[in-house]
Amino acid sequence: MDGWQRAFVLHGRPYSETSLLLDFFTEHEGRVRVLAKGARSRRSNLKGCLQPFTPLLVRWSGRGEIKTLRDAEPVSLALPLTGSVLYSGLYVNELLSRVLEQGTAYPALFFDYLQCLQVLAASEYTPEYALRRFELSVLNNMGYGVDYLHCAGSGEPVTDTMTYRYREEKGFIASLVVDHYSFTGNELKALAAREFPDPATLKAAKRFTRIALQPYLGGKPLKSRELFHQFVRRNTGNTNQKN
Repeated sequence: MDGWQRAFVLHGRPYSETSLLLDFFTEHEGRVRVLAKGARSRRSNLKGCLQPFTPLLVRWSGRGEIKTLRDAEPVSLALPLTGSVLYSGLYVNELLSRVLEQGTAYPALFFDYLQCLQVLAASEYTPEYALRRFELSVLNNMGYGVDYLHCAGSGEPVTDTMTYRYREEKGFIASLVVDHYSFTGNELKALAAREFPDPATLKAAKRFTRIALQPYLGGKPLKSRELFHQFVRRNTGNTNQKN
């Protein structure tokens, strides 16, 4: 790739004594794996900027699965994610690393990712709202075309007080059964709008995104979630922020 494009580091790990292997989330090519040669050396001017949550402009070359980083410049300082909010950011990065195929463009999702990080960094609200909206954006951009507003059995619009049971690959079907897979019409309308005006709709959104994302994540636990629970145990007074 000859031109510059906007990117964030999703994940990085050492590669040889002086290099880094990085997963970028880029504006026009989605998730890209890049080898940053010499980035860990003392004299490298890249060492400080190739960190998660730092807006970057990057260039790379190569046609294989692993590209070679040619240059990277920070657009601004890293977004200030600290304390429990940091683990929300790590969760978002791990989610993208796990579910996105390499080399597929998601320009709308890139914007939603940037917006999510900005909301998390502002720390004005609980991270729950930003996380649920972003998870729904991930599902939508991956082609998860569930209809929240109509019963998959009858085609009729959902009714606020009616219960609908989620069935994978089919949608929501009116049902008298109330269990983990059941949602009210009011909760489904909140999912469609990505707006959660009360604790009940926010809790329902978390339950739904856990269900819908599970097939993409597989059986391997999320490391960021485990780290967050460790953080909570160390700071038992702050338990209201969860991934």
